[in-house]
Amino acid sequence: MAAPMLRWVGRGRRWTFAQVDGGSCHRREAPTGSTSNRIRGRSSVAQQPLYTTQKPRKGEHKWAAVVGLEIHAQISSNSKLFSGSQVRFSAPPNSLVSFFDASLPGTLPVLNRRCVEAAVMTGLALNCHINKKSLFDRKHYFYADLPAGYQITQQRLPIAVNGSLTYGVCAGKKQSQVIPKTVRIKQIQLEQDSGKSLHDDLRSQTLIDLNRAEGQLRVDANISVHHPGEPLGVRTEVKNLNSIRFLAKAIDYEIQRQINELENGGEILNETRSFHYQLGCTMSMRDKEGKQDYRFMPEPNLPPLVLYDATSLPAGADPQQVINIDQIRETLPELPSVTRERLVQQYGMLLEHSFTLLNEVGLLEFFQNVIKETRAEPKKVTSWVLNTFLGYLKQQNLAVSESPVTPSALAELLDLLDSRTISSAAAKQVFEELWKREGKTPGQIVSEKQLELMEDRGALEQLCHSMMEAHPQVVMDLKKGNPRAINKLIGLVRKATQSRADPAMIKEILEKKLSS
Repeated sequence: MAAPMLRWVGRGRRWTFAQVDGGSCHRREAPTGSTSNRIRGRSSVAQQPLYTTQKPRKGEHKWAAVVGLEIHAQISSNSKLFSGSQVRFSAPPNSLVSFFDASLPGTLPVLNRRCVEAAVMTGLALNCHINKKSLFDRKHYFYADLPAGYQITQQRLPIAVNGSLTYGVCAGKKQSQVIPKTVRIKQIQLEQDSGKSLHDDLRSQTLIDLNRAEGQLRVDANISVHHPGEPLGVRTEVKNLNSIRFLAKAIDYEIQRQINELENGGEILNETRSFHYQLGCTMSMRDKEGKQDYRFMPEPNLPPLVLYDATSLPAGADPQQVINIDQIRETLPELPSVTRERLVQQYGMLLEHSFTLLNEVGLLEFFQNVIKETRAEPKKVTSWVLNTFLGYLKQQNLAVSESPVTPSALAELLDLLDSRTISSAAAKQVFEELWKREGKTPGQIVSEKQLELMEDRGALEQLCHSMMEAHPQVVMDLKKGNPRAINKLIGLVRKATQSRADPAMIKEILEKKLSS
């Protein structure tokens, strides 16, 4: 109860697509898993549109979908939004409840400064306009986990409005091309979270926990379909989705269901639906035809929330008594979009590579630490980190923090490769040995296994001469103009030297002998 929440609401967007065959869901029992316990609280983040496209077949009508997301995100704070009660995950039920949380008469809300700062920081990160004056409202409705009979929110004038978030969508045959997309964010508001209702079907009773709703992130998806150029369709709301995977599945299913319903002469009801994660379909919960009157009214126990910036900050103001927007802006870390742009410009890497570095937890830090300690070119470091290193991690299902190869070890290995002490093939052998967690350095492995490149040019020339005499047909093919024949000779020489010979030097020697 009164848990600190951010509620992001955004504007829906449209996409055109063809008819998609709809699925069906025959079971009608109450949904299980994440949707069986009804969690209601607020934290609003953006209405982010998702879409499905297909080329229409002949005679089909095109459809357009509009999807808006209402995202509820808990603020990381030590105490609740309007009370001093602690916030602690998995605490015993009702063990962290103040008199205000229990809605005892005469108790008053006290706004948590940390939550306001977090809301401002979120708004700045999402390119929102921060309102220097925002208001709190009461939203009235009856539910057992809301003992006051109303919820404190920001309906009329929220703390942040009109934002945007740019993200990348992978496209192309190999999903290697990244196409930038932008979603609009309508508003961000601070909102009191309700308690949690725990339904006991065996005893036909519901238990209430006023500590706080435990889900750190949940989404309500509003979905409708229509023909382009026509009015928007009737929307449905799929409630309490708590994972990106379930969100995508619920949206895909609901779009297909609505199209199938309309194509078969049915109609879409303005209703609330839940997603059954086991069946992979949405199910009706209640209709919304009779719109509920929440009787919004100003919250009488909280004054307007006033924020300042460098230009409006009163002279001599106590920093502990005011919130400075510009000061919070200075504490913002480098945002992902800025980091990706910096990586592309600083190291000349592809945009899709920058996305991979940021999407894998700890991988960017690993990459930057290798860059600091090696003389190798950034492009070579990028290749080794994203291909070899990340490949080994995924093969063994390890996180970056669990890797047996440290940034220092990889940097040393790349230095050996860059100085032409070892070949690329030998470098891969060394990396494989490093992965065995034997505590050896790349230099020790190279020395023990004698993987250094051959420095005796005379011995290499003699080996090339012997290989040409042993394979006269390959030499004949090369003289006839077959350019691939020399690659076979190079491979044979490298095999004879256990990949210790430099391929470029082998090629140079072979070409010189063939021309003489």
